[in-house]
Parts: sequence; C-alpha cells; structure tokens
Amino acid sequence: MARLAVAASAPFGADVLERLASRHDVLQVLTRKDKPRGRGRKLASTPAAETAERLGIPVVHDLDELDAQTVVVAAYGLLIPERALERALWLNVHPSLLPRWRGAAPVERAIMAGDAQTGVTIHRTIKELDAGPIAAEEAFGIAPDDDAGTVYARAAELAARLLDEVLPDPEFTPQPDEGVTYAEKITAADRELDPSRPAAELVDTVRALSPHIGARLGDLIVWRARVGDDGAFEPLEVQPAGGRRMAYDAYLRGRR
Repeated sequence: MARLAVAASAPFGADVLERLASRHDVLQVLTRKDKPRGRGRKLASTPAAETAERLGIPVVHDLDELDAQTVVVAAYGLLIPERALERALWLNVHPSLLPRWRGAAPVERAIMAGDAQTGVTIHRTIKELDAGPIAAEEAFGIAPDDDAGTVYARAAELAARLLDEVLPDPEFTPQPDEGVTYAEKITAADRELDPSRPAAELVDTVRALSPHIGARLGDLIVWRARVGDDGAFEPLEVQPAGGRRMAYDAYLRGRR
C-alpha cells in the first residue's frame, strides 16, 4: 500500500481517486477551488472534492499544503509549477496512448477521430504538457457504441491497476518523438452538428460528447444517435432547450 496525494478535479479524476483510495493510503486531495455552476451560479465543489469529502480525505487547494512525496495527477485541470515538481514525484494519469492525444480532451478527440483504440499512460509530470517519460501504458479497444463516459470509466479502472504496478518502484522510458498529436479543449464549435457532414462522423461526435457535454443540432442537444438503415444520421435521444432528455420519436410526436 502506497502513501500518496491525488491531484484531481473532473469526474475522471474523481473516479481514479475513489479507486486509489480503496487500495492505497491517500493522504490529501489537491483540487481546484469551488466555482459557480449551473443556472443558479451557486458555488459548487469539484467532483474530486465531493468524492474526497465523502471518503474522509482532507482537501487542499494550495500546492504548498501538500505533504506527500508522491502525487498522482488525474484530470486536475491546472499546470503544476516547476517548483512543486521538484519537491515530489508527480505521476500523471492520461487517458490516451501517448504521445497521441496530449492535452485537455484525449477521450473526446479519439472518438471524434474514429480511433479504434485508446488506452492509459502513466507518466512523470514535467513542465511540457503530457510529454514526460512513461512508467506504464496499456491499450484497449473503443467499440462502435462506446461513448466518452464508457471510455473514461474503462480508463479509470485500468489506471488504478497500472498505478498498483508502478507506485512501488517506478521506472521511466522517454516518449517517442514521432506520433505526437494534441487533443484541444472542446469548444462550442466542436459541439455543432453539421448535417452536410457524413452520418458516421456526426455519430462519432455525439458519442464523444456524451454523457457530459452534449452535441447540438439546432436547439436540440443530441445525446445518442446512429447511422440509419438508409445511411442517414438518426438522433435517438435528445434534449430540447430547457427540457428533459427524451427519445427523439417522443420529441417529434410532441411537435405535431
């Protein structure tokens, strides 16, 4: 059992945190400060902070409060300054096969690109984004009906297993120079479904943005879709503006 801290904010990081806490001694959780969220813009904790509080793990927001000699980073959302990197061993959990899809949205970009596989890389955190030497890496397939939620869950499970192997005695191999791609943050433009594009491409976009962001078709958020028997794009589950999620057939009936 290792003694460590976890730096995490987003749901993927919260999932990794929960899995690590069940098998290691997590001393602290470093997470981003509370931010206004939702329609009411009320202050809300990060998913990782909520998980830590439920598990009884102390939460900190200041790097100088960290006591652990090993820190696992998983969807923390902020760059770690060099002064902090020098004080401890920082291991980053990245849900892609580095050096492919360095950056903010590796799962989403992999699905959008139609990748047949992705994976998890455990690497040492360095100043350059997701460029540190690799301690462990393992691939898994992306099925045609997988969405980002499914892939993130599979990645979190794999990450915990890889960290079990790495934490006792990490050894590192430099990342290759070839094959580097970047997973840019998802923008409003990425969410828009262009009906003139191939149906399979549109379905991949829906899968990539579900269940956490949502693709947009006009005023509708599209959560699930498929390529119809006629080869056309076919929404399956949608959410009208200000409404709830529903089957697309039910939405069409309500408009008649």
